[in-house]
Amino acid sequence: MSTRTTRTTRASRSCPCGLPEAYEACCGRFLSQSRLRSAGGTPIGAAAAPTAERLMRSRYCAFVRQDAGYLLRTWHPRTRPERIDFDPRMRWTGLEILDTDGGSAFHSTGTVTFRASYRGGSLHERSRFERVGGAWVYVDGEFLD
Repeated sequence: MSTRTTRTTRASRSCPCGLPEAYEACCGRFLSQSRLRSAGGTPIGAAAAPTAERLMRSRYCAFVRQDAGYLLRTWHPRTRPERIDFDPRMRWTGLEILDTDGGSAFHSTGTVTFRASYRGGSLHERSRFERVGGAWVYVDGEFLD
């Protein structure tokens, strides 16, 4: 198998967030475009997640890909940590959206309840999101049983 064929196969796989689209057309457009920055540090032509749920899905992908920059940029300034330390042994295996409340183009806040599976367990959380400067950001979350 050639390198070119391998890249094409990887690029056409479903997005890790669970939606059937290819990663680049789904969450990849939020993560990769957000890396283009102006001299002042602002995103250039970055696609912004249109809903709290889409932001949640893209942040899950950022955890899968260990993209700390995207996670920090999409975290509310009031609750954002200084840095994110990933466990290199962590392998995320799936995301299930259980419930959403608000979080659409017509809301300023929203919640997304989800279960994120990893090798050996799962994380069940209700996350809160707000709009800051017109863009959705993660505020905080409550771990559920």
